[in-house]
Amino acid sequence: MDEVTVEWRAGETPDAGRIAVVRFDRGHRANPLALSTMRALTEAARGFEGDARLAAVVLTGRAENFCLGFDLKDAETAALLDLSLAERREVLRTGRRMCRAWAEIEALTISVISGWCVGGGLALAAATDLRVSTLKSNFYAPEIERGMNMSWGSIPRIVDLVGPSKAKRLLILAERIDAERAAAWGLLDEIAENPMEAALAMAARAAAMPAAPARMIKRGIDAYASALAESASHADSDQFALAQTGPDYAEGVASFIEGRPPRFPG
Repeated sequence: MDEVTVEWRAGETPDAGRIAVVRFDRGHRANPLALSTMRALTEAARGFEGDARLAAVVLTGRAENFCLGFDLKDAETAALLDLSLAERREVLRTGRRMCRAWAEIEALTISVISGWCVGGGLALAAATDLRVSTLKSNFYAPEIERGMNMSWGSIPRIVDLVGPSKAKRLLILAERIDAERAAAWGLLDEIAENPMEAALAMAARAAAMPAAPARMIKRGIDAYASALAESASHADSDQFALAQTGPDYAEGVASFIEGRPPRFPG
């Protein structure tokens, strides 16, 4: 089974733009992001480059959960500390490349979220233009509880959505928030009984708009909103590599794998 699939849908009229639905599915309910999944999602996003008729891309995970984050149990992830620093820095840019690829899609992008949206899944959803979820969805960034920093260029995006103080509640206090609070904070754009149906309605509306002005407007908004993003997050992959060398990371990962509360040595 392919981890990432792309399904094409026509617009509501012959002249309307095209809509793509991208689904990532690891085959089990946690739906974590392995490095292979991230590479496939990057390839899918880059595959839309040059498609002038593309109006919208809808991104979704599994029905049970959108994504429970970076797969710490994946064999390739577990072997990271065996690599040289230069090799590790290269691999650790995989998530950043994925999120950037999705942020740079010229068409409107919409994440459809069911269940939990956690860590790396939250970083990926924040890289899309809009987010729609069920009422029962929950959002959580546990990186600090694993002895990690939040990376993948996600801090500026999350701050843009919820503001500095709520970003600190999400990322430093690791608060778990439900869909209603996520919508009130600005992390979520719409709550729907059927979020895929709601997202496809948004996509169809985008497809009915003139493509070139829509893309230019999106580009202008993103350029303004992200003007300082690179300066704030350019080193977050290196910060992650540094965090990996400390005892807090070792304890955070061990406690997660063993299913117990962490005891951080500091």
